[in-house]
Amino acid sequence: MVLNRVTYRRRLSYNTKSNKTRLNKTPGGKLVMLHSTKKTQLSKCGDCKAELRGIPSMRSTKMANLSKSVKTVPRTYGGTKCGCCVRNRIVRAFLIEEQKIVAKVLKAQAAKK
Repeated sequence: MVLNRVTYRRRLSYNTKSNKTRLNKTPGGKLVMLHSTKKTQLSKCGDCKAELRGIPSMRSTKMANLSKSVKTVPRTYGGTKCGCCVRNRIVRAFLIEEQKIVAKVLKAQAAKK
């Protein structure tokens, strides 16, 4: 009878979130434990919490090795806010500026009278 006992291959000997494993049979017929990486989440918009398109979902250590063009989108707030929220911010800023101009014009007209 063959013993199918396997042990962890690293020093951490507890069944924690960072120490998840799966069994694998080698071509030689041995059972070994393979350590699996954590699942990743997609990057989310800071305003509306929608998933950002065009940004890869990977662990931060692998993300650090990528170039900037892969990690972001070539737009203002690219990689942190979605396009809809950026558009809303631009429109809001434009309308606030317009409101200030209108208020200044009304104040000047009131001063003339």
